[in-house]
Amino acid sequence: MRVMRKSRADTPRARRLHRHRRVRAKVSGTPQRPRLAVFRSLAHIYAQVIDDERAHTLVSASTLEPALRDRREGTKTEQARLVGRTIGQRARERGIKAVVFDRGGFLYHGRVAALADAARDAGLKF
Repeated sequence: MRVMRKSRADTPRARRLHRHRRVRAKVSGTPQRPRLAVFRSLAHIYAQVIDDERAHTLVSASTLEPALRDRREGTKTEQARLVGRTIGQRARERGIKAVVFDRGGFLYHGRVAALADAARDAGLKF
């Protein structure tokens, strides 16, 4: 009798990390065009603008910040829009106009897409 081996990506987290490695092989941030990285947990969403050449976070925003925690009502998608608007405004204040988008292995829909659209509306180009 032959024993079937499970695939390496047999959990949702393993599949996401596999997608993330694939995306990161192609996407890298530079000083002229940093990387907008998104991470979402079950309860919160985080966004960072990163210069990968210096390994330096330029701007960040998340639903855990005191400034955004006070305004945290509504659905998680609405909160993601708020984080996207905030990261876009902060990036523009720092002189960042264009970024490359790193969805972190998450599928581009729901909260990730809402954050990206709000960042675009705030003036970021990607």
